[in-house]
Amino acid sequence: MEQPPSGPAAELFDRLARAEESLLLLDYDGTLAPFHLDRDRAYPYPGVVPLLEEILSRGRSRIVIVSGRPVVEISALLPQLKIEIWGSHGMESLSPDGSYRQAAIATEIAASLSSAASWLVDAGLGDRTEAKPGGVALHWRGLPPQDAANLKARALEGIERFAKMPGLLQLEFDGGLELRVAHPNKGDAVRSILKSSSPNIPLVFLGDDVTDEDAFQVVNSYGLSVLVRAEHRDTHARLWLRPPDQLIAFLQRWADCSSGQSEFLAVTIAPHAKCAR
Repeated sequence: MEQPPSGPAAELFDRLARAEESLLLLDYDGTLAPFHLDRDRAYPYPGVVPLLEEILSRGRSRIVIVSGRPVVEISALLPQLKIEIWGSHGMESLSPDGSYRQAAIATEIAASLSSAASWLVDAGLGDRTEAKPGGVALHWRGLPPQDAANLKARALEGIERFAKMPGLLQLEFDGGLELRVAHPNKGDAVRSILKSSSPNIPLVFLGDDVTDEDAFQVVNSYGLSVLVRAEHRDTHARLWLRPPDQLIAFLQRWADCSSGQSEFLAVTIAPHAKCAR
């Protein structure tokens, strides 16, 4: 782990400047966008969308969002971009041409998720419950710490019994708790994306939450994993960037290097650092 990054990032961007193809994998909430109490208003950090548009215009990078959100929500938050989206931890995917796919789950698992969602609603938690493909989440972001702890304890009374079912897992994320299928997860999504990508291309995954760890572990065998977070935590990621400034600098560097320029000059992630001929 390096902060600011030098070795792994320098190697990545040097390869990127020479490559005809590359793969940029991005989580959304907490990575490209700050958390917002109103999830429908969790827009990207200023400057992120123009940089992604610039990267796409180079024609050398495949950009894929890999998020815990449903794809319909990501599409609504990034209407300017025609990019590939894998949502609900890999349960569903949307291609740039509008083709949609959703993974099938066992009938008994789907029934358990439905029952868990109903239990949360009956417990008076419906306004903080989100049902999505392959999972049901409870959100407590914005509540005072004690209220959040009480809400979590109350939810666990019902959720824990559903989590004991084979094929389901209970996972706490930044601002909530989710009961979801054990597979697919974000690591499975990355494996599927890699199957349709050219081998040995420059590859990076940027994420922030514990749900991104599965993806980090997969990516570490092929490319660079990056933790994007204001505060460091234990992680499998090999690099750490603080948003938004270092995130923007990283994306700017990607745009510069994906233009086909071939020499990596700078050793730190900084807004002025460029790739040059």
